Amino acid sequence: MLLLGDVVRLRRAHPCGASTWQVDRLGADIGLRCQGCGRHVLLERRTLERRLAEFVSRGDAAMTAAISPPAGGPTA
Repeated sequence: MLLLGDVVRLRRAHPCGASTWQVDRLGADIGLRCQGCGRHVLLERRTLERRLAEFVSRGDAAMTAAISPPAGGPTA
């Protein structure tokens, strides 16, 4: 399970040479910010799960829960 603020390493490095990314958006698409050059990309959740090599550090579960609706609950 991904959390906001996670720092992940993907199987291939970014063209700038950095290999770590910070998760800054969750949903159907996952927002990642390159830790080397600051470039922001959106990847489909499924694509990210295939490319994920490891978690470098974990984000804050409380922050993720605060912005995410409860599972199975109303979204309004």
